[in-house]
This record gives sequence, C-alpha cells and structure tokens, in this order.
Amino acid sequence: MSADAKIDSLGLELPPAPKPMGVYKPLLIVGNMAYVSGHGPLLTDGSLMQGRIGSEVDQDHGYRAARQTGLAVIATLQAGLGSLDRVKRIVKTLGMVNCTPEFEQHPAVINGFSDLFKEVFGEETGVGARSAVGMGSLPGNISVEVEAIFEVE
Repeated sequence: MSADAKIDSLGLELPPAPKPMGVYKPLLIVGNMAYVSGHGPLLTDGSLMQGRIGSEVDQDHGYRAARQTGLAVIATLQAGLGSLDRVKRIVKTLGMVNCTPEFEQHPAVINGFSDLFKEVFGEETGVGARSAVGMGSLPGNISVEVEAIFEVE
C-alpha cells in the first residue's frame, strides 16, 4: 500500500503544511535528499501543542505532541514532493523535547514521531537513525520540535 493511501486507511488528519516562521525553507531538496526544517506539533486548527514536559504537561502529552509533529512533517513532505510515495526512506531524525532538567525519558517522547513514521511508511522505509534530546525551552513553549532528513526519488 502506498504511503499516501496508508494515511487515508489509518484515518490520519494532516494539519496544513506549516509556513516558515523565520528565514528558512520548511523543505529543501538537494539531489536525492530532502531536508525538513524543525517542525512543531501543529494541530489542524493551526494551534500548537504547548507545555514543558515534567512541569506543565506529562510524558504522554509529549508523546502525542511528537506524533502530531510527525503529521506536520508528513504534510510538508506531501506538499513539497507532491506524493509521499517519493520518499525512499527516512535517514535521520533529531527530536528535541521541551522539558525540565530532571526529565530523562526523551526517547519515549520522540517515539510518538517514530511510531507514526513506522506505521505510515513501514519498518524499512519509516525507521532510520535518530537522536532524542532535552531542551531547556523551545520556541513558543512548544512541547516538541523535530527535524529530519529523507532520501527521495
């Protein structure tokens, strides 16, 4: 099943592809590589999931925010590539978690993003190298930010 069809079969609702909030491109294609700038947990109504994990929100909120961030990245890929079927594989993900210094479950939060990509693209295409790190803050107090690199056709 194609990735575009998988979005429909899973009943996923993509937010609108995010517009740049600074001087950068949300998606830059160089050769057969697609670089996706940092995305936040954009909801379909245009709002963002906010809150610092460990003080304002819990780990489950962080997981859901990472998953929602994945939907925003997919929206950008779909808008920029025309079809998700052009994605050959995810190469590298950097997941940043807005959290207290005591919070140590960064990988469990970013699993929200990674689990989504595995569901949509499958084990071979949707699972790549990854880093998950904690941050003292993120823009607009968003809970999660993710950037990623893809190999494309």
